[in-house]
Parts: sequence; C-alpha cells; structure tokens
Amino acid sequence: MIADADALDRAVAAFAAGSGPVAVDAERASGYRYGQRAYLVQLRREGAGTALIDPVACPDLSALGEALSGAEWVLHAATQDLPCLREIGMVPTSLFDTELAGRLAGFPRVGLGAMVENVLGFVLEKGHSAVDWSTRPLPEPWLRYAALDVELLVDLRDALEKELDRQGKLEWALQEFHAIASAPPPEPRKEPWRRTSGMHKVRRRRQLAVVRELWQLRDRIAQRRDVSPGKVLSDAAIVEAALALPPNVHALAALNGFGHRVGRRQLEQWQAAVDRARALPESGLPQPGQPVTGPPPPRAWADKDPAAAARLSAARAAVTALAERLNMPQENLVSPDTVRRLCWEPPKPADADSVAAALAALGARPWQINQVTPPLVTALTGEPTDA
Repeated sequence: MIADADALDRAVAAFAAGSGPVAVDAERASGYRYGQRAYLVQLRREGAGTALIDPVACPDLSALGEALSGAEWVLHAATQDLPCLREIGMVPTSLFDTELAGRLAGFPRVGLGAMVENVLGFVLEKGHSAVDWSTRPLPEPWLRYAALDVELLVDLRDALEKELDRQGKLEWALQEFHAIASAPPPEPRKEPWRRTSGMHKVRRRRQLAVVRELWQLRDRIAQRRDVSPGKVLSDAAIVEAALALPPNVHALAALNGFGHRVGRRQLEQWQAAVDRARALPESGLPQPGQPVTGPPPPRAWADKDPAAAARLSAARAAVTALAERLNMPQENLVSPDTVRRLCWEPPKPADADSVAAALAALGARPWQINQVTPPLVTALTGEPTDA
C-alpha cells in the first residue's frame, strides 16, 4: 500500500519507465461514505508490476497521471471509475474498456470475473466488492482482491482486441473508447432530489416540496458527517413523510423510518424541514415534473402523434433486428434516446444524408451512423433503401 510521498515518487518513476498499456482500477466506498471519491487506486504495467495507492494519504496523483499520459489505460467499465480518478488528477488520453469491448463482441456476461473466466480461463477471487474501502488499515485479503482486479486486465484487453478484430468490430470499439476518453465531465444534475426512490408515489406539489426539503437537509448532514445519505435517512422515509405531511413531531415519529432510533433533536430538524415545505406559498412549490427537453414519454405518443408512434415502433423493430444480427446490445448499437428524438422530429426529407447528419448531431459515432442509417431511413419513410 503506497501511502506517503516518497513511495508515490518511486511508483511514478516505475510506471513511467514501464512499457505497454497500463491496467487501472479504483475502489470507492459507495453506501458508506458521502460522494463517489476513490479510496484505493490499483495499477499494473509491464516492467513496473502492481501498485496499490491510497488516495486518502496521497490525494494528488496528477504526477502519476502525467507519467501515464502517453499510455493506453485499460479499465473495466471505464465510465464508473473515470470521475473519481479525475478528482485526484488522473485523466487518460486513450483507453480500452474491457466491459464495453465485451458488449460489442457479444458476450452475454460482461462483469470482470465472468469475462476473465470466459476469455482467459481464470477464476478471480471475489467477495470484497461491496466492502467499505474507506477502512484503514485495509485488511490483507481486501488488498489481494484489489490487486487481482488489475492482474489480468491487459491480458483480457489483448484477447478482446483479437476477438473484435476477428468480428470486424475493432474500429467500432476504438471509436467508442475515443468518445469516452474525450468526453467532458458531466454537468451537475439539476434537481437531484427528484431521483429519490419511490418518487412516482408523490403527486401533489406540496408533497414534492417536502421531498425537496428533506432531501436537501439530508444531503447537507451526510456531507458534513461524510456518510452515505441513506445512512442518515432512507428514501422510503422521505417519501413516507411527503405523503403523510405530518403536522408535528409526534405524527412524524409514528411514520416508518422515524421510529424509536431517531432522537428528539433529529426528529425536530426533520419536522422543521416538513414545516418549511408546508409554509411555502404556491409560487414556491416545485412543478410536478421536470422540464421536458426532448420528446414526451413514448407511452403518450399514440395520442399525441400517431404517425410518430408508428415511426418509433418501426425504428425499434429495425434496431432490434440489426442488433441481433450484429450480436450486441441494442443500446450499444444506438442510444434509445437518439432513436426517440429522431422519430419524434425526423429530418425532412428523411433521406440517408439527412438522417446521418441528424444522428451525428445527436452524438452517434461514425460506425453507428453507418450501421443504423439504412434501417432508420426505412422506418421513417416506409421505403426500403438501396444500402
């Protein structure tokens, strides 16, 4: 475990002098700590061996990121780890995502353990994936488990590259990897309280205001205490309070999630949040739904625009058939949201050039455009294309 500046300097030098791709992984403490920051970073490279780095003791790994800037990073499910790696100064210039490669190659199970077993024939020791990685010191078995996550990652990458090449999909994968590596950090989510589990039960604006007040208070407490928000107050309890609109602490204490384990002072702060929502004027209440920036939900299309509903049905069938033929998940062939937007407002005329341009504007990669444009033109126009 690398946990001081001198050891980190030696690791940076060793990995800079290594050769070939570098396997990278990160462990977070989801469900235990606030946020999604990294609590362990694992790396392996030919000529450098394996390193396990403590980003709590060494919070700035930008020197390591710079040392590896010219190397291809090999990650499994890269989009999960890149945000927490970016926070500590590690940003790849090129990468190979073994999970995404597995999806494009048509593997039915793409977890790291399943991929290593199916492709390389090794069984990885498992059992510590959901532990609290913020624990210090980390137990020896956990460190072994973490090291195994990068032990065979480059071997898996090499085997998947050959398989993708054999299937004629390697260029497709490289375009996907480039898109991930070059994507900007995601924008902060607007009104994140709306993602509270069970929100579908909450209909009235006053009740929505209770969810918002309780969620925001819970988030402030969780951030201050550095614990997962769910450990402060469950989503189910927030929804329960919103539906009940309790008028006082006594009524709140009778609800699920606010029982005997919750102290009087805590109950009072939760009730104060409910009271703030109850006191808001109508103008301060949240609207029932989030602002719609794209097409309406597909279930409403038949009533709003039957022709668009017919286009969507035809497009979905065409994409499904093509994905089955290419042996890959539909969502990797083309984003379902892209298909919906295209069918709701198709270009006019809906020919190959205009559909391809619309797909590109919606973020589709060149390989996706080449594959899906002919069937989508047919779905939009009802006329077969020459392609």
